[in-house]
Amino acid sequence: MFSLLLAIIYLAFISLGLPDSLLGSAWPVMREAMGVSSSFAGIVTMLIASGTIISSLSSDWLTKKIGTGLVVAISVTLTALGLLGFSFSTQFWMLCCWALPYGLGAGAIDAALNNYVALHYSARHMSWLHCCWGVGASISPYIMGLALENQWGWENGFRIVFYIQIVLAGLMFLSLPLWKKCQVQTKLKEVAEEKPQAEKELKEKTGIFQVLKIRGVLFLLTAFFCYCALESTSGLWAASYLVSIRQVDKTSAARFASFFYLGITIGRAIAGFFANKIKDKNMIRIGFGILTCGILLVLIPFSSSIPALVGLIVIGLGCAPIYPSIIHSTPFNFGPDKSQAIIGIEMASAYVGSTFMPPLFGLIGQVTSFAWYPLYLLSFNLAMFILLEVLNRIIAGREKNVIQDNRA
Repeated sequence: MFSLLLAIIYLAFISLGLPDSLLGSAWPVMREAMGVSSSFAGIVTMLIASGTIISSLSSDWLTKKIGTGLVVAISVTLTALGLLGFSFSTQFWMLCCWALPYGLGAGAIDAALNNYVALHYSARHMSWLHCCWGVGASISPYIMGLALENQWGWENGFRIVFYIQIVLAGLMFLSLPLWKKCQVQTKLKEVAEEKPQAEKELKEKTGIFQVLKIRGVLFLLTAFFCYCALESTSGLWAASYLVSIRQVDKTSAARFASFFYLGITIGRAIAGFFANKIKDKNMIRIGFGILTCGILLVLIPFSSSIPALVGLIVIGLGCAPIYPSIIHSTPFNFGPDKSQAIIGIEMASAYVGSTFMPPLFGLIGQVTSFAWYPLYLLSFNLAMFILLEVLNRIIAGREKNVIQDNRA
């Protein structure tokens, strides 16, 4: 039964990835049809990000109120409606209106599913879950490209993805009895294992301000912010760096920039086979090491551009285990009773990093030079690693105190 539910969760994460890269692939054509400049895409993405941040912060309350299964089903439906609304938009302000349900759906499903898998499944499934997001994010640009190539129009590109999303939403609603059965089995297991503390923990308040007071949470959130800033900046400005600084032709630069995302997807698929044997914190350390090597390949001014091109793929491979491992370790580090609230804030922190830090580098690149690209990535990489190592020390100290208290 839990295996069948896992398949549903994988499908839900594919549906989460589907809309993420669709707007970018369609925007060059959309903006011409609506008579707006390229920069207007930033307004739409900011509105989408606002929705995701709001729903991420509300995920703990929503999940406790209506359950994970219903949150997922409603969220997939909201993103589907957002896609449908985009397809019928003829003016820019319409896109802005539909961006809100588009974002609200994405944030809630992200936080709810990440917490559920972190609590009930092993580290390998968390890694493969995020690999499924990469599958969804890779499929949608292909669909949009097919629609534009066959002159179906960008509107039909959005509608095709909408049809896929609405079918997936239907599956999510049909799976609601399965969520309830698995929830009952989980509760029976807890009773059988005699966990008297569980009921008490569930009654504790886990609001945003209470959670932020927990020692170590701010280190975690800042580290997650740094990681998502690094990942988003890497993908967005890779081609610009290669063209302007490494003198790579535009076609090759675009291809290798897309390989960065391929590196993340393949890396997460591979990481899943080792995640159960290697602890989350060690997976993060391995990712940091690979990331550092990739950034150095991009940074060092070799006479050939090949090391920089390879470096982008290596950066993607290094990014692969970090995001899933941080989320999967949250219940262990802070307790299952607080994990939904913390993961919700993690998602909000992630969206803030991925929304604001890439445009900041774009400004830096325009004012000074895109040569700062690898150093910008390296600064976030080092900050993330230091913050997570400090967190590991805090968690280790807490465990030591618990052991000493139990002995006393």
